[in-house]
Amino acid sequence: MTVARRLVYSLSSFGSKQAAQDLLVLTDADAAKNRTPSPRSVRDAELKTQISRVHADNFGVYGVRKVWRQLHREGIPVARCTVARLMRDLGLEGARRGKKVRTTIRDDGHERACDLLKRDFTASRPNERRVADFTYVATWSGIVYVAFIVDVFSRAIVGWSAATSKRAKLVLDALDMALWRRDRAGIPAGPGLVHHSDAGSQYTSFAFTAHLLEARIDASMGTVGDALDNALMESQIGLFKTELIKPRRPWHGLADVELGTAEWVDWFNNQRLHTAIGDIPPHEHETNHYAQHRPQPAAGVNA
Repeated sequence: MTVARRLVYSLSSFGSKQAAQDLLVLTDADAAKNRTPSPRSVRDAELKTQISRVHADNFGVYGVRKVWRQLHREGIPVARCTVARLMRDLGLEGARRGKKVRTTIRDDGHERACDLLKRDFTASRPNERRVADFTYVATWSGIVYVAFIVDVFSRAIVGWSAATSKRAKLVLDALDMALWRRDRAGIPAGPGLVHHSDAGSQYTSFAFTAHLLEARIDASMGTVGDALDNALMESQIGLFKTELIKPRRPWHGLADVELGTAEWVDWFNNQRLHTAIGDIPPHEHETNHYAQHRPQPAAGVNA
């Protein structure tokens, strides 16, 4: 029996029960303070540092599964249940999606292309199929519209643009960026590439249709307001809203949105893990493909 414990016993024996209880509490607290940390508590502290870093480095949007996957990619072995427990302790969680608001409106005065995808959002190589759509961001200066083009094979965002108007130029600028990026990377778009969107007036406009023809790209269109006809693009825009727009609002204006989108797209293409392509980033997925199928691109998807 320790000296402190003997003192507690003596106090109790002489009727000073409250003093004995107070001393016992202080004794136990002091013992806990001086106790050597257990291996588990030391490991938990180390893992919490790594988990917090991974979560912060990825826009604070990763949930348990993606944090766990990223830790394993970095050579840090840990059970998924352990990551879940420690993320609860840290108060960390993944981003949650909200509802999509309709932005495109059909123009019955324009002819529309057939649906060449038929809700089949798969591809055997880059530059085989692309999906496109745009969304809006509420800012202090007014509404900003952001258009995206995504490669179906790798899920890479190959083109995007932002503007305060949703005229055809919005989607034309995104198309021009996609063409320029692929040309610069040494894997230009060519015959056989399908560009899929809904039948909004921006995508059925003469200017946009002519641009696709000039680039020898086949147009494909679903219906307006049917999320399943362009489900992959709906999902990508949902990620944009969930991972960037909602956590960082309020937005000041066009320049603010453009800067944030550029940063997010770079992360999305080169760092973000994607379940559909084996929990690796789009750039890595394309690099792996071209390592086995020539020609090897000169630069990444976000060059």
